[in-house]
Amino acid sequence: MMIAYLSSPLVGLVATGVIGQLREEALIGGVALSAVIFDVTFVTFNFLRGATTGFTAQALGAGDRRAEQRMLASGLIIALVAGLALLVLQKPIGELGLDAMGAEGAVRDAASTYFAWRIWSAPFVLFNFVVFGWVIGRGDVFWGMILQTLLNVLNAVLSIYWVMGVGWGVAGVAVASLVAEVVTALAGLYLIWAKSDQNAWSLPDFSVFRRAFSVNGDMMIRSFALLIGLSFFTRQSGTLGIEILAANTILLRFYFFGVAFLDGVATAAEQLAGRAVGARYRPAFDRTIRLTTLWGFLFAGLVSVAFLSGGGWVIDITAPTGTVAALAERYLPYVVALPIFGIVAFQMDGVYIGATWSRQMRNLMVGSLAIYFAVWAVLQPLLGNDGLWITLILFQSARSVAFRLMLPRLADRTFPTGTSSAR
Repeated sequence: MMIAYLSSPLVGLVATGVIGQLREEALIGGVALSAVIFDVTFVTFNFLRGATTGFTAQALGAGDRRAEQRMLASGLIIALVAGLALLVLQKPIGELGLDAMGAEGAVRDAASTYFAWRIWSAPFVLFNFVVFGWVIGRGDVFWGMILQTLLNVLNAVLSIYWVMGVGWGVAGVAVASLVAEVVTALAGLYLIWAKSDQNAWSLPDFSVFRRAFSVNGDMMIRSFALLIGLSFFTRQSGTLGIEILAANTILLRFYFFGVAFLDGVATAAEQLAGRAVGARYRPAFDRTIRLTTLWGFLFAGLVSVAFLSGGGWVIDITAPTGTVAALAERYLPYVVALPIFGIVAFQMDGVYIGATWSRQMRNLMVGSLAIYFAVWAVLQPLLGNDGLWITLILFQSARSVAFRLMLPRLADRTFPTGTSSAR
C-alpha cells in the first residue's frame, strides 16, 4: 500500500507543475483553493473507506462472510446517495466554498472553472472510497495497489496531456480527475463481482444501517475536523499574500506525499487491528501496535531525509517564479519535521479505524483541533508564516499524544482479561 499510495501526491504535484508551466500565479492559487473545497467535501466522506475497512477486517477476523458483504452493501448505498446529493447541491457548495476561502478576481475565476468540472466525479469518488475500504479490510493489498495506481497514473497522464498538449488549462486538470475516477469505479465494480461470494449477498437490514451510520457519523466529524485544520492553513496562507499562498501550496504537496507514503503503516494497522478485534485475540493486537510503531518511525525518518535532500529540486521545477521558489525553500524545514511529529497520529488513525473506536476518535480529533486554533491565535500574529507552520506541527503532535494516551484503556475494554481467543 505504500507503493500504491506514493502515486497519490504525485497527481497533485503533476497538477501543480503543469499549471505552474502556464506562468500565472492566479491559476495555481485558484486550483489550490478549489482543491481545498474538494478536500473538505470528499475527504469528509472518507469515513466510507475507513468504516468499511474496519467492518470488513472485523468480519474477516470473526469468519463471517455474510456480515462482510452486508456492510459492503450498506456502504455502497450510502456512497451513491451522498454522491448524487453533492451533484444536486453543487452550486451552493461551490459558492459557499469559494466565499469561505476568500477567492477573488482571477483566482476565483480559475477556482470556479476547476470546481465546475470536477464536481461531476462525486458519485464515483465516494463509490471508490467504499471499494478501497473493502479491498483493504480483506487484506487484498495487491488489488488495492492496482486500483490506486490505475486511478493516480491515469489522472497524472491525462492532466499532462490535456493541459500541456491540448491546452485546456485548469479545466484539463479537473476533467482528468473526473475520467480517472470513472474508470477506477468501473474496475472496482468488476472486482466486487469477481471476488465476492454471490451466495452471501443480502440487503442490509435496519441494524446494519444503524451501526454503519453511527460509526460513519463519528468518522465524518473526525475527517471534517482534520480537513478544517488543513483548509484553514491554506486560507491563512492566502491572507499573507499570493506568493506565500503559492509557496505553501507547493510545500503542502510534500506533506501530502509524506502522508500518502506513511498511510501504508496506517493501512496495515487498520487491517491487522481490525482482524484482531474481530477474532477477540489480544496478542495479535499488541503485536500490531509494536510493529507499526517501529516501522512507522523508521519510514517517517526516511521521508524526512527525502524531503531534506530532494526538496530544493522539486521546488525549482514546480515554482512559477523565483520569488515563490525562494519562499518555499525558506520554509522547507517545517515540512521536513512534519513526518516525525505526525507518524504516531497516522498510526493511531489506522488502529482506531480498524477497531471502530469511532466515538473516541471523534472526540480526540475535535480536542486537537481546538488546541490548533488556540495556538494559531497566538503564533501567526507574532511570527507570520513561521507561526502558521509551527501551529500545523503542534496540531499533528497533539493528535499523536492524545490518541496514544487513550489507547491502553480502550484496548483493555475491547479485550477483557480471559476472553481472548484465536480463530
